[in-house]
Amino acid sequence: MRKLLAGVLATGAFLVGAGTAVGAVGWQGIPAMHSSGVDFVEAKYRFNPAGHNHGAFEWKGDLKDSQPEDGHNVYMLVRVEGHGWVRYNGKQRKTVSLHHSNWDGAQRYTNTAEIKACRDRGSLHPDNCSRTKSFLSGR
Repeated sequence: MRKLLAGVLATGAFLVGAGTAVGAVGWQGIPAMHSSGVDFVEAKYRFNPAGHNHGAFEWKGDLKDSQPEDGHNVYMLVRVEGHGWVRYNGKQRKTVSLHHSNWDGAQRYTNTAEIKACRDRGSLHPDNCSRTKSFLSGR
């Protein structure tokens, strides 16, 4: 009887683990993003399921100041669910690895997100940014 009970418990634990793995979402690649003076490369994203990391749009990649001699900083802009843009600064003359999560606190999970890489050209010149990449969750 004990062996049968142990077998049933082991099978149940396996099925719970398999269900969790199915609920997890894998990373998707983001094509390289470029604009004058800024590159965002080796980038990936995922939409986390409800109840995992706030159901956030999670993203990561390397933000590079591709024109270090110009004296301008670089940054990323990200927004979810139609909210305003959130800025993540890089460093002048360097490449930095970024890994962040963005979500709408009023919802269980995030459905849409947008991201772009920019160069901060100061107050006298407008910043230049890559094309905006838009993402839609497959829920």
